[in-house]
This record gives sequence, C-alpha cells and structure tokens, in this order.
Amino acid sequence: MTTKDEKEVKIKEEELTPEEQLKKMTEKVEAKEKVKEEIVSKEADESFKAEEGRGKFKRENWQDRFAREAQEKLDNWVPRTQLGRDVRAGRIENIDEIFAEGRKIMEPEIVDLLIKDLKTDSLFIGQAKGKFGGGKRRAFRQTQKKTKEGNVLTFGVMAVVGDGHGHVGIGYGRASETLPAKEKAFRSAKLNIVKIPRGCASYDCSCDEEHSIPNTVEGKCSSVSVKLMPAPQGTGLVIGDEMKKILRLVGIKDVYSKCLGKTKTTFNTAKACMQALNKLGDMKL
Repeated sequence: MTTKDEKEVKIKEEELTPEEQLKKMTEKVEAKEKVKEEIVSKEADESFKAEEGRGKFKRENWQDRFAREAQEKLDNWVPRTQLGRDVRAGRIENIDEIFAEGRKIMEPEIVDLLIKDLKTDSLFIGQAKGKFGGGKRRAFRQTQKKTKEGNVLTFGVMAVVGDGHGHVGIGYGRASETLPAKEKAFRSAKLNIVKIPRGCASYDCSCDEEHSIPNTVEGKCSSVSVKLMPAPQGTGLVIGDEMKKILRLVGIKDVYSKCLGKTKTTFNTAKACMQALNKLGDMKL
C-alpha cells in the first residue's frame, strides 16, 4: 500500500465515530491474536505427536497382522526333530536336499523356513445349506453325529500349499469349529509337501520350458479317475476349477485332462489328481 493510500485510510478512520473506531481496532487485535493462537496450537500438536509417536503409527490390515503373527511364531519356534534342528541351524538351506536324502518332514515350520513364497488355498469340498438340498459350494464340509446329548457337528477342510515351482502339498483337517479345522488342514498340507517334476512333452510344442508335465499319468480314488496329459503353450488348464488350484500351485500352466466317475465329489477328485502328480515324481526321467 502506498503512502497516498495510507493517508486516505487515515482520513476515513478519522471521519468514523469513536465507537466505530473502537470496534475496528478490536477486530484487528482479535485477528492478530487468532493467527498467533493457530501457530501456537499447530506447534504444540506437532510436539505432542512427536512425543507420543502418533505420526509414525500405521494401522495394519488383517493380512499384515496374520503375516506378522506367523513370523513371530516362526522366530520363537523350538525344533523337536533332528531335521528341524538342522534347518534351524542353517545346515539345510534347500527343501530339495530333504527329498534327495529321503527324510520325512515332521514339523510344518521346516517348510515355512525353506520356502519363503509359499502360497495357500482351500478347495470347495462342502456345500452350503439351501432349498432342495444344496446351495453354493464352500470350503467347509459339515458333518454331524447322533449322540445322546444331541447332534455333534464336525467341520472338515481340504487345503493346498505350493510355491509355483514344483512343490505342492495337500492336507485334510477336521475339528468341531472352522478355524481349528483350517489350521489342521494347512499343517497337514505342509507335512505332505512333495516335489513334482515339470516339463514339455506335447507333440505340438517344441520348447524347453517347464510349463506342462513330462508324460501322461493317471490317478484314481474311489470312483473318480483323473488322467493328465501334456499340452502345448497357450492351451491353459483344461480341467475342473478346483483342480486348477492344485496345478497352479505346482506351477503347471498347460495341461489336458480326462476325468471319469463322480467328479462333483471334490474330495476324491483332488486325491486322484494328487495321486497322478505323485506318479510323475516316482518316474525316473
């Protein structure tokens, strides 16, 4: 503001009545005090946050919490078997060494330590209650037993674990509640993990990548029979949705299949598929 403008403002203020001048001065003082209070409150808030550490706190989601709890449990793990002690001490750094020596895995923490990017999934072996005997498929298989005290419910879960590089395991767990049954299933799947060889044996494909299976195999469980055949690149997984979960965790991208029997019984179909994959490991290529 120039000096000429300041003189005009002073002349205008002199023309105001004493009451109006007092009111205007009060407004200016209150505005200055308000600015000072905002600065002081902002500095105080920042200092309180620094002392309490609220600025560094980050709310974690359920996935991060489960991962943190699993890592803490793994850090506090005390092995009970000689194989567990060897893995804990760092004498065994690859799970393939265990398979080569023919040793049996008795503790699931061994798999957690040796396979860092282990993925898990559940098969839909159950069915939700609904009209006309059934609704949507679900992961929990509910059964009940008649006793003198009444109906005793039991939940069963079938889980699959794998790293997508040839290692896969399948397990089944039962308990009176869903979460313990799920934990038992994942524990059993880790204990049953095996090495599945991959390859490319299709006549329509001449690559050297491990995207399919090296030969045709067949597995059977109860009335279900599953036959897996090599397929060229780009074919995809020509098999049921639940069996795709197993093959994806193995790392197989292309395969043909032929399934016979009551394939809607996912429990038996998964066992037959796993039996076929185990035959690949038994064969000497």
